[in-house]
Amino acid sequence: MTNRLLAAFVFFTRLPFGRIREIPAECFKHVVNYWPLAGWLTGGIMAGTLWLAAQILPLSVAVLLALMVRLLVTGCLHEDGLADFLDGFGGGTTRERTLAIMKDSHIGSYGVIGLVLYFALMWSLLSALPLTLACMAIVSGDAWSKFCAAQQINFLPYARKEEESKAKVVYNRMSLGAFVFAFVSGIVPAIVFLSPFMFWLAGLLPLLTAVFLILLMKKRLQGYTGDCCGAAFLLCELAFYLGINIVYQVSIN
Repeated sequence: MTNRLLAAFVFFTRLPFGRIREIPAECFKHVVNYWPLAGWLTGGIMAGTLWLAAQILPLSVAVLLALMVRLLVTGCLHEDGLADFLDGFGGGTTRERTLAIMKDSHIGSYGVIGLVLYFALMWSLLSALPLTLACMAIVSGDAWSKFCAAQQINFLPYARKEEESKAKVVYNRMSLGAFVFAFVSGIVPAIVFLSPFMFWLAGLLPLLTAVFLILLMKKRLQGYTGDCCGAAFLLCELAFYLGINIVYQVSIN
């Protein structure tokens, strides 16, 4: 378990966990099982940055700095996936064409516009919340959205051959034990930091987003790719923050 957890931290962040020990290649096939737990780290760093920056800077500036820090920690892994996903599904009309566009390292108009809108929405949704709630939402949303996005590996096959994967690895489907572990890892931060009413309403939107994306991937690709995983996480996270904002606005009006 230690090796697989380290593999997840190495895979999903750019922090020097790989220096701790040599990790067998097989462990990287199970990293999605620990993706929500990795969200504790990335979400915690982002929330901590936001809290500290907001002590001396306007909240809107602090949110921007927090977003920048997460990009540095993750190496833009998920954002790259979102751009490729949008280019592929926006510009492709067939399975083969969509996969070919997604594999192209160049970013297209759909990817550029999509990233601009994504960051604009992220910044707007987090800036609209009180500081404490924004920090709690970040930690909760990171972990829960990664659990929701991870379910595509349980319902869809990998859309390419393993040797064609950008990361040169195909994730194994979750066993029952791995699913329970991922679920607990995903939901615990929300239970700790958010009220049950707020979480159950806001937490439903990422689930619905994940279901929609899985159906879309099944129809277009008959499977998923690593880019699909990254895109699904970011879109599920946006849905979570949207839900938090809706519940918050209703509660104060």
